[in-house]
Amino acid sequence: MNIYVLLKRTFDTEEKISIKNGQIEDDGAEYIINPYDEYAVEEAINIRDEHGGEVTVVTIGDEDSEKQLRTALAMGADKAVLVNTEDDLEEGDQFTTVKILEAFFEDRDVDIILGGNVAIDEASGQVGPRLAERLDIPCVTTITNIEIEGKNVKIERDVEGDVEKVETTLPLLVTCQQGLNEPRYPSLPGIMKAKKKPLDELEIDDLDLDEDDVEPKTRTTEIFLPPEKQAGKVLEGEVDDQVKELVSLLKTEAKVL
Repeated sequence: MNIYVLLKRTFDTEEKISIKNGQIEDDGAEYIINPYDEYAVEEAINIRDEHGGEVTVVTIGDEDSEKQLRTALAMGADKAVLVNTEDDLEEGDQFTTVKILEAFFEDRDVDIILGGNVAIDEASGQVGPRLAERLDIPCVTTITNIEIEGKNVKIERDVEGDVEKVETTLPLLVTCQQGLNEPRYPSLPGIMKAKKKPLDELEIDDLDLDEDDVEPKTRTTEIFLPPEKQAGKVLEGEVDDQVKELVSLLKTEAKVL
């Protein structure tokens, strides 16, 4: 099987993030594989181990993204591809990403493409469904289980606390949700093997694209951290007194009554 994983390099939201002049300061930010993409990498490896084939991880970014690709290779992926846009694009959006990926997959034989449900930096959840539309293949999002028998696929997906069962066929694009699997940590042998695995680098010229083709359709007007939460209040005394004080606070301070 020809198995592809869409991977994104994102900043670690559990680390301190600094913003200066409306931009995230890269020097102080920690970058990781988007956590939802780790589920995609793990599931791709599981599918390959069960059905045979090859796992190729693809990302769009600059040379710094090579670190995350090597991590995916250390987890067990077979090949990696970096579409380096550092010299060609100052900024991009979901349209840009999908346009590049569409050109990348144009002449490739694909059985299944896996990606994360959302990226934790922008959380749009658009890239997977939009790419499937452009490639004219089925798309199932937020999957928590997948079974492949020949060309037939049975999927369970998360639908706000319930489970929806879907039957479809290959070729297929899916986006992966927490609960699908438990991503493995790269082992020392895996890390050593990853250094020898192929990592190809392309530019948008190699995909017969130019800057006008991938010009973003949206723009970010401002980036800012959420306001710090004010300390809460603990009401004390008899219940009747607490109720009266709460009502008063809701009127005078919260102004919701």
